[in-house]
Amino acid sequence: MSKVAADLRQKSDDELKDQLIDLRKEQFNLRFQAASGQLENTARVRTVRRDIARIKTLLGERKASA
Repeated sequence: MSKVAADLRQKSDDELKDQLIDLRKEQFNLRFQAASGQLENTARVRTVRRDIARIKTLLGERKASA
C-alpha cells in the first residue's frame, strides 16, 4: 500500500469528502488552464485524477462494509 493510500485510510469519511471536493475544484481549474494553454505542471492532472479515484474507492469500500 502506498503512503498516500495509508494516509487516506486514517482519515474520517467527512475529511475524505472534504478532500474530494477540494480535489474536484483543483481538477476543474487544471482543465481550465489546459484548455487556455496556461497549464505548466501537466503531471498534476494525473495525480489529482488518481487521488480522486483513491478517495472514491475508499469511501465505496467503507460503504460496502457498513
